[in-house]
Amino acid sequence: MNRALSLVLLITAISTAAYGMPAKHAPEPKSSGRSVSIMSATQPSGTLGVSLRNEVNAAIDRGIDWIMAQQKKDGSWSNGNYPALTALPLKALAKASHPGKKPHVDKGIKHILSCVQEDGGIYKKLKGRKGGGLSNYNTAISMSALHATGNKSLVRTILNARKFIAGTQYLGNDVYKGGFGYDAGNKRAYTDILNTSYTIEAMVDTAGLEDLRPKSEKRVDINWDETVKYLGKLQNKPSAGKDQEGGYYYRPGESKAGTTTNKAGMVVFRSYGSITYVGMLAMIHANVSRDDVRVKSAFNWSTKHWSLTENPGMGTQGLFFFYNILTKSMAAYGQDSIPTASGKMINWREEIAKQLVSMQKIDPKTGHGYWKNDTARFWEADPVLSTAYIILALQML
Repeated sequence: MNRALSLVLLITAISTAAYGMPAKHAPEPKSSGRSVSIMSATQPSGTLGVSLRNEVNAAIDRGIDWIMAQQKKDGSWSNGNYPALTALPLKALAKASHPGKKPHVDKGIKHILSCVQEDGGIYKKLKGRKGGGLSNYNTAISMSALHATGNKSLVRTILNARKFIAGTQYLGNDVYKGGFGYDAGNKRAYTDILNTSYTIEAMVDTAGLEDLRPKSEKRVDINWDETVKYLGKLQNKPSAGKDQEGGYYYRPGESKAGTTTNKAGMVVFRSYGSITYVGMLAMIHANVSRDDVRVKSAFNWSTKHWSLTENPGMGTQGLFFFYNILTKSMAAYGQDSIPTASGKMINWREEIAKQLVSMQKIDPKTGHGYWKNDTARFWEADPVLSTAYIILALQML
């Protein structure tokens, strides 16, 4: 291990005591969105005005029309080897009120079910690929999408997926303990905050289904205390410096935003936008109080670095996932108006709505709408993926 990495891990170890407290109890199922009804010309706090609400609804409808037109004959979207890429647009469709969605939802479900393995996971076995079939990533996203459809015939599939996911938690005695990685079948120590967050979200979304599990079967859950401890390892502490404090990085030993040297001369992993929102949402889903220092410091980092023109610390890389996770985490935090670095208070829902609606591309032949990131990293050059991210974000407003 080089000296720079040693210093970073030392900072994490020294400060874990203050930020590494476990959650008080296992999480209860939480709502995945909020319903907004405009009853008068007066705009309630935390809502959108009538005109902007209409623009958002129109953008969603155009996006749903475009998504449905992109579905393949086998029911998949994008690359059928990765059911998560079908699950994301499927979830957007499931949450939409579009009258023509049912046949597309049914076909999407059918494709995802074709990816179910004997171990309960929802993935395809891909040889020779690092991370294999990304079994944890695909299963977590797919089980959340299946649950969102409300199809009661899928309960057994989802319960089996919960068991598979819980079995992938890494509980070895090292820095990766408590987290989740892409593929536990690789039998290597590896976990990251993205897979861990998707797992947490999937387990919270589907927690209520455990009441339907036969009494002859043991109820399934993950080790929440170890998960929260793992998340704490990836949050920059005050010793990292004011510009990094409270933000998150990707996994032990790596930030996708690189490293920096703080005023004390220590090398630290850079905090960045999308992953800080991932960490904040994961903590909230794990029932860590919004008044907890870990959640509040992540919120403070995000407002200090507030931007809708870039993924802070990453530019346009991962920008559409950033919009998606930003919206979910801010909704979960539950504060309607937020302060920016300039001290100005803003209605974050309104700001995001205006930004995302303005970025929609319109197909001149059909009038359908979609979103696409010109920066291809993290698969976002795929307009189906980017459009699903944005529709899901708009549905949270």
